[in-house]
Formats: sequence, C-alpha cells, structure tokens
Amino acid sequence: MRKLNLHFMQTEIKHTWFFNQAPGEVWAYLTNAELMTQWLMPNNFEPVMGHEFEFRTNPIPSLNLDGIMYCKVLEIIPFKKLVYTWKAGPKKGTVTLDTIVEWTLEAKNNGTELNLTHSGFKEENVSIFAGMFKGWDQNIQKVLNLLNKNNNAGTNA
Repeated sequence: MRKLNLHFMQTEIKHTWFFNQAPGEVWAYLTNAELMTQWLMPNNFEPVMGHEFEFRTNPIPSLNLDGIMYCKVLEIIPFKKLVYTWKAGPKKGTVTLDTIVEWTLEAKNNGTELNLTHSGFKEENVSIFAGMFKGWDQNIQKVLNLLNKNNNAGTNA
C-alpha cells in the first residue's frame, strides 16, 4: 500500500458580517477613499470600472511586501458588488501576491449582510494568507465601530 502525502493550501478567504445599517451606508465604507483610509489603508480609490489604484502601508519585509497594494476595479454594481485585483510584492514590477477581492452586499433583516471573498492565494502566500484572514475581520470590525459611532452621534445630536 502506497502512502499518499497530501498537502492542502487554502486559496481563498471567506468572511460574512452583518450590519444593522442599510447597504448604502456600508457601501460608502467600501467605495469612499477617505472612509476606506479610516479602516483599511490610505488609498486613491475611485468607484469607477477599470480604475487603477493603490493601498499604501508600511513595508512588511517579513512577508516580502513593500507596502504598496496595486489594485484595479474589475466589477462594480452600486450598493451590491465590488470586485478588484489586489497585487503586491517586494518592489514595483515584482508581483508575489496576485489575488482578487470581491465584496457583495445584500439587504437582509433590516440591515446588510456583507460577504468577502479574497481569492487567488498561492503556496508562497501562506504567511500573507494567515495575516490577511485575521486582518480582514479586524478591519471590518473597525467599520462596524465607525458606523455604530456615527449612528449614535446622529441620535445624540
């Protein structure tokens, strides 16, 4: 009998969150560059099909990343779906991470269900995958906090 050596690498991150706010309020945090900076990274995003943009953070040498994520809007259905590339590497022109980020929003139970699928991770991205799996959840918690804070500010005015 031959022993099989199987190694499985997850190639996509999937998360689902629920917001008490309407899809339009959640959408703003996914498509407004200033709001995105509050929970993710400084960027030059525009919600326009084909727009190329960058997210910028400090270099992460341990992950072989220079801190610049090169992105391009692939699909946009206002208040429902946003898809963009997410590429990065150790220096401009060298891509070691070539992935796709897909956000979908669905009005549900007087609020919004937000789904994230971040796909295309390869074997060499295993450390990045681990960090981003946790990182996406932590960052979306920031969106929840910002939305709740803004809603509470509106009711206290």
